[in-house]
Amino acid sequence: MFELQTKKTRFATTNIALIGIFSALWVALNLTVAPLGFTLTHLPTIHSAIIFVTLLLVAWTTGQYGAASLVGIIGSVIVVLAGGPLPVLGFVPAALIFDLLLLLSHHKLNLKPVNVGIFVLASIICAYVAAVVNGLIILNLQLIFTLTVWAGWNILGAVIGFAIALPIIAALEKAEVRKVKAE
Repeated sequence: MFELQTKKTRFATTNIALIGIFSALWVALNLTVAPLGFTLTHLPTIHSAIIFVTLLLVAWTTGQYGAASLVGIIGSVIVVLAGGPLPVLGFVPAALIFDLLLLLSHHKLNLKPVNVGIFVLASIICAYVAAVVNGLIILNLQLIFTLTVWAGWNILGAVIGFAIALPIIAALEKAEVRKVKAE
């Protein structure tokens, strides 16, 4: 089985460390900022924004399939075990789908319009998935409300998350940070 793996499909030590770092970020933000944002606004927008900032940054730093999924799974399990908000579980299927959709760009987030478009579209689709899972299964909201209003606020959060992550990625690209990372 190991022979079937290539250097590109296997997680390097650097990427494993990055997955750990972004999982820790996922946990920290979901235990601090997400509950505060929901308490202040009673909307999922801030929660969605921090989730997608984390997913976009881990996708950019690793450039590898499976990293966003692992961050979503590891981070969410730790948040729930630590007594954090249950709606974080709705972002697990969203992270899995996010990872699948990023195959369209080979997990390369750069400033090329086609790749930016793929990442925006993936964020919007996955925010909708998270909204539906959270609204219908975890929060027991009404169907029409979940599919329209709740999903709309989640999508707004994903767009805000992308608007936060893109300048960070642009600055890191400009500083040629990617060249420092061992492949």
